[in-house]
Amino acid sequence: MKPFFSNTRPGKEIILNENIVELPILYYRDDFFVLYFTGNTKKMIEMLPSENLYPVVMPNGKALIGVGAFNYIETTIGSYGEVAIVIPVVYGKKTSAFTGLIPVFMESWYPGFGLLVMHLPVTGLLARDGGRQGWGYTKFMADMHFIINSDYFECQMHDEDCHILTIRVQKKGILMKDTRPITTYSVLNNNLIKTIIPQRCVKRMAIQTRGSCLKLGNHPVAESIRALGISRRPFMTAYYPERSVILPLGNIIETDVSPFDGYIGKNREAKHTIEYS
Repeated sequence: MKPFFSNTRPGKEIILNENIVELPILYYRDDFFVLYFTGNTKKMIEMLPSENLYPVVMPNGKALIGVGAFNYIETTIGSYGEVAIVIPVVYGKKTSAFTGLIPVFMESWYPGFGLLVMHLPVTGLLARDGGRQGWGYTKFMADMHFIINSDYFECQMHDEDCHILTIRVQKKGILMKDTRPITTYSVLNNNLIKTIIPQRCVKRMAIQTRGSCLKLGNHPVAESIRALGISRRPFMTAYYPERSVILPLGNIIETDVSPFDGYIGKNREAKHTIEYS
């Protein structure tokens, strides 16, 4: 089998805030865990930056929301933490309560499927500036404390003294190999950007979600999640015992879309701590 990272180097060098970054960015090892919720479909439609983006609708008429955390251990831009709040969408094709499960299970194999990045806080300044300047990702600085043990993954996220959210995912579920890329949508200079992110991973997915939870604080980001009518409990969880990722630049697929800047936050250093217990 061809090595996953072959032909990625030498890459293209770009300058971000006086730092030279080689693209694509390579992610060799990380801890990634995620919760899936439902929310108010109408409210999600109202926030989308393009009329060609449609939220993925479940059989109960609710749209999907994903909240995940990444503890990046070894990458070509250093180690850092990241939390993603995403809206699964389909570009150019409306889904219904009868067809919504198809893109849910096919993910990036379904034409137009992707994740609209609503918030993407990080602990590293280079990750924040690179994400905003290169992809239009809605990044801001936040402090993250990861707890990793034999039972669960947890990430406690704060904006200095203000609690944003805490996510916990129990280590259980069906083990499966996944080679599907992650597709994201973001907005850069009023252009809709589609980025296809190759990955090679092993994941565990569970629909028995007892013990996994999301706790929201009083921060504006937490309030924006609540405003989407997010369900009290997740309906599915996933975590990745093994994962490697290649992050290239995206492509413009639509111009003159609405701004989608997200929360900006302060220009500061942030804490990234890990507790193994």
